[in-house]
Amino acid sequence: MTEKKTGFFKRIFSFIGKFLTFVRHTISLVILIFFVSILAGSFAKDRQVIPQSGALIFAPIGSLVDQKTYVDPLSQLLNQGNQINGETLVRDVTDAIDYATEDRRITHLIIDTSNLGNAGLSKLQEIGYAIDKFREKKPVIAVGDSFSQSQYYLAAHANEILMHPLGGAEITGLSSYRSYFKDALSKLKVKVNVFRVGDYKSAVEPFMGNAMSSQVKQETRDLLNILWNQYSKKIESLRSLDPGTVTDYANNLDTYLSEFKGDSGKLALDMKLVDHLFTRPETAEYLSRKIDSENDEFDKIDAIAYLENRRALERVSGDAGNKIGVIVASGTIMDGSQPEGSIGGDTLAKMFADIKDDENVEAVVLRIDSGGGSAFASEIIRESIISFRKTDVPVIISMSSVAASGGYWISADADKIFAMPATITGSIGVWGMIPTIDESLANVGIYSDGVGTSDISGMYQIDRPMTDRSKRLFQSGVDNIYEKFIELVSNGRNLDQSATRTIAEGKIWTGTQAVNNGLVDQLGGLSQAIEEAANMAGLDDYQVKYFRKTLTPLEMVFAELNTKMQSFFSNQKIVNFNSLTLRNVQSSIKKNMSMLHQLNDPNGEYLFCTLCETMD
Repeated sequence: MTEKKTGFFKRIFSFIGKFLTFVRHTISLVILIFFVSILAGSFAKDRQVIPQSGALIFAPIGSLVDQKTYVDPLSQLLNQGNQINGETLVRDVTDAIDYATEDRRITHLIIDTSNLGNAGLSKLQEIGYAIDKFREKKPVIAVGDSFSQSQYYLAAHANEILMHPLGGAEITGLSSYRSYFKDALSKLKVKVNVFRVGDYKSAVEPFMGNAMSSQVKQETRDLLNILWNQYSKKIESLRSLDPGTVTDYANNLDTYLSEFKGDSGKLALDMKLVDHLFTRPETAEYLSRKIDSENDEFDKIDAIAYLENRRALERVSGDAGNKIGVIVASGTIMDGSQPEGSIGGDTLAKMFADIKDDENVEAVVLRIDSGGGSAFASEIIRESIISFRKTDVPVIISMSSVAASGGYWISADADKIFAMPATITGSIGVWGMIPTIDESLANVGIYSDGVGTSDISGMYQIDRPMTDRSKRLFQSGVDNIYEKFIELVSNGRNLDQSATRTIAEGKIWTGTQAVNNGLVDQLGGLSQAIEEAANMAGLDDYQVKYFRKTLTPLEMVFAELNTKMQSFFSNQKIVNFNSLTLRNVQSSIKKNMSMLHQLNDPNGEYLFCTLCETMD
């Protein structure tokens, strides 16, 4: 009797405790949202107003991306002043410049690349197109303390380049280097069982040898030469330099620099890479003279704030019936549902399924920036695209810096494919990898033993060596995926299978090459892909709607606050104590480490081009 009463009262008090905990958490959440809303409102009041006559300031922060990597909302807010990990959306840049080109209130474009970090050449080309259109109507001025190779590419699109006397133009050429682990793994007694199809499928080479294979080295060298040719010729055209000037500068930078006694600023001026060497006060004074200003400082607006104003005006003006939907697929393709910055097979499939229900969407553009990943997830995405196309709504692919391997698998069945000249695509090949550590464990006295109902029942146990039968089984699966890859590319692109096999084997191609071999239809960026989507849908009047993974209510609140704070901080003079070298090293380490947990294919089969993302 006593035990029953005790149990009864225990359940009562337990219920009361849980209820009070729920109430406490709810109240805390309400208070948090309340203060976040107040904070967001305070930043909203500080939003810049577009001047009646002034300059647009384009000052990208961090890496140029098609989709920002998901970060915990609170961490995102607390790190607004940290420019190392910043990301700038390419479409925000091009949209702002395109708006400003036709806006009579914007008289000049000022490019400040001081805080620009990593940037793929194709993304730089796409922004360059927008700057060139602006330059046809209005002046463009680039300013910077110094210029990295990526920064200088954007600066070269300006009518004038102003640089600090202690700065320099660090143009050193393109490269692709990787680490190789065969000897290290051997010393650790770790055996990596590699399965692949395609002699040029180089993702697993670091585990098979201590150096790049001869065929991959030749392919990489040829590709880098093509990309460098695009870079150098564009610079020479923009700056009216003799052919070969940029390559000569990069190949003999040490010699030229010694001639100027180490003064990289005077060297850049003498080589006509920049137009003026000004200190920061002199730059401010020069800009004030060039741009009409009533006071000592000219009127200006940051690109983020300008875009926020223009988009707010569009939202007020109404929602057009016809829409072009844009889906961004950026990052490694992974199984399941994934946050932005990665591509979840289930996530993207759900987005295509959801768009089916939107009767106002007349065409879809899938923007891809990915070297691939899971074969299974890639197929889930491809199946969703095929299913969506049965609605007779056209699907256009817009390739960004990379759309290779799994990135191409999900592209092949689209109605039309666009790529930039410097896009890296192709890499039609498959690989799988299973490490075993039985010898490593045996070295310290640990052994695995037991029984199974078949020779392959323990094939995924890394503490046991793979049997020959297990290896044949795994290789058969990889072979099967490769044949499916050949078949779907041939069918999707209307190519003969023999022709597809010639350009497959894991070979990678630039966008220009891909147009010639049939993997891509046309050169162009996201804007051109959207225009073509509207044309195929027969639309003259339409709006562009970006579809994103659904956020929770709290994530939406934080995202809105983050936008306000980003606009606020972009107007502040934040001293950047971190060198470009540090940013690039950090980015490289982060990319290599993140790959380890991104390989989650349920069958261990990958359509992944790791080499494609190492070319800089």
